[in-house]
Amino acid sequence: MRSHLLSGKQAGLGLATTGHLLPSLPLTLLSLSFQVMPLALLGLASDPCYDAARRPRYCLPEPADLAAGRPVQASATCGRPPQRLCAFRHPGDASSRRCRLCDGADPAAAHPAAYLTDAGGEATCWQSGPVANASLTLALGGRFELLYVALRFCSPRPHSLAFYKSTDHGHSWTPFQFFSARCPQAYGLPPASAVSRASEHEAICTAAQTDPTPLVGGLVAFMPLAGRPLARAFEYSPVLQDWVTATDLRVALDRRHRGLGLRGREASYGVSELQVGGRCRCNGHAAQCGAAGPGGAPQCQCRHNTAGPECETCRAFYCDRPWQRATPSDAHECVACECNRHSHRCRFNLELYKLSGRKSGGVCLNCRHHTAGRHCHYCQPGFKRDLARPITSRRACKGEQHRALLRGSSQLWHPHLGTSEGKLATLTLHVSFPACQCHPIGAVSTMCNQTTGQCQCKMGVTGLTCNRCAQGFQQSRTAHIPCIRKSAPYTYWLGIIPQTELM
Repeated sequence: MRSHLLSGKQAGLGLATTGHLLPSLPLTLLSLSFQVMPLALLGLASDPCYDAARRPRYCLPEPADLAAGRPVQASATCGRPPQRLCAFRHPGDASSRRCRLCDGADPAAAHPAAYLTDAGGEATCWQSGPVANASLTLALGGRFELLYVALRFCSPRPHSLAFYKSTDHGHSWTPFQFFSARCPQAYGLPPASAVSRASEHEAICTAAQTDPTPLVGGLVAFMPLAGRPLARAFEYSPVLQDWVTATDLRVALDRRHRGLGLRGREASYGVSELQVGGRCRCNGHAAQCGAAGPGGAPQCQCRHNTAGPECETCRAFYCDRPWQRATPSDAHECVACECNRHSHRCRFNLELYKLSGRKSGGVCLNCRHHTAGRHCHYCQPGFKRDLARPITSRRACKGEQHRALLRGSSQLWHPHLGTSEGKLATLTLHVSFPACQCHPIGAVSTMCNQTTGQCQCKMGVTGLTCNRCAQGFQQSRTAHIPCIRKSAPYTYWLGIIPQTELM
C-alpha cells in the first residue's frame, strides 16, 4: 500500500516505513526539510502556538503528502489503442525482458494517471506509451510550502526531466529543478551549478539521479531548499518562502535513455508513485490546516490574533502593530488597540507607530461614553473625568451644566453656538468632533499630539482641547484672540472689533 507522508503524530517516526519514498532520500536533505518540526509533533505542549505561560510562539501545521489521492493530468497514457510495452528487469540480461499489453478499455490491463497518487504504491504504475516526451500536472488545491518532490519509476529513469511550479493555479509556470545527464545540451545550464544568494530563487540542473539503473524502482527526488545559502534561515528569508510556495506542480519527462535494448514502439515512461511533501502556508501562525475555504482550498486555523486563509493579516481591532510573519525567535502576535473599553474599532497609523519607537500605532475610532482621543483616554468637551472611576468605566466621563455668564468665566464660548442668554454651549451636543476634539476657536488647528491628545492652543488659551482661558486671561468677544489679559479694558476690545468678527 501507498504509505502517506507523515500522518498525524507518527510524523517524523514514519521515515522508516516500508515502501515509502522518504528512506531513499539523502539524510542531509531530510534534516534540512524537517529542521523546524511542528511543536505538536514533538509533544512539547497541548497548544503548539502558545507555551505553558500562554506566551505566543512560532507554530507550523503538520507536513502531509499533498499529492495523495489527487488527480493528475498526463499528456499521454498508453492503452488507446492497446499497445505492447516491454521492459528489462536487469541490464544486459535478455532473459529478464518482460512485455505486457496496455489496454485502456480493460481495468486489469490499464495504466492510468490515477495510479500515480493512489494507495497502490509500486504495485500500480502509470505508463505513457511510446512517446518521445510526456508531462504530468498536479493541482495542489491551494497555496502550500513544499518540502520535497519525489518520483518512483517503474521504467528506467529518464535521461532528462524537469520540474516546474505555478503560484497562480497553472496560469504561468516557473522552472523548479532540472535533471539531465547532459545539462548544457538539454537545458542550457551547467551541471550542479552552485547557488548564490542572488540566485536563490532560480532552478539548477544536476546529473544526479539520471542513471537508468535500476531499470525498475529508480527514484528521482529533490528538496527545494537544498543548496540554498539561506536554507537554515528560511523563516527570515521572504525570497525562499516564495521559492518553496506553489499551487501546482508539473513534471516534464523530456528524453529517454537509448541503448537499453528496447525498440522505440515498445519503450515507455513509467511512474509508480508521485509524492509531494509540504504543508499549508500559514506564516507561522497556525498549527492546523483543514477547514476548506472558497473553492475547497485549505484554510489555516489561525492563532496569534491573525486572520485570512494563510493567517496573512491581523484580526479586526488587533492592529496596534503591523502584521508580520512569525519566526522561531518572535511570534509577532497581533496586538489589540488600547481603547480603554470605549471602542471596538481602530485603524493602524504607520507614522504614529514609527514615532512610538515601533511599539504602538493603533488609533481608536468612534469612541463611546463621551470619551475622545487616540486611545479614548480623555473626556469630550462638556464632560469631565470622574476620578472615582477608572478610565475604562462607562461612566468615567460625567457631564456638566454650564450656565456661567460670559463675563468673568474662563470657559471658552463658541460664537456660533452661544445662546442669546449668554449660556456656554456644550459643544458635543451640536458638532461631531474628530479624534483630536480641538476647540474650533481656542486651537490653532484641528491637529493634536496623537500620543497625548494635546491640541496646539492660541495665546492665552489652555486645556487639552484648548477650551478655556489660561490663568490671568479672560474671555474676549473675538474668534481671532479668544482670551485677553484681565488687565486690558474690556470695553476697549468691544469698541474696536467690527460686529462681523463676533459671528
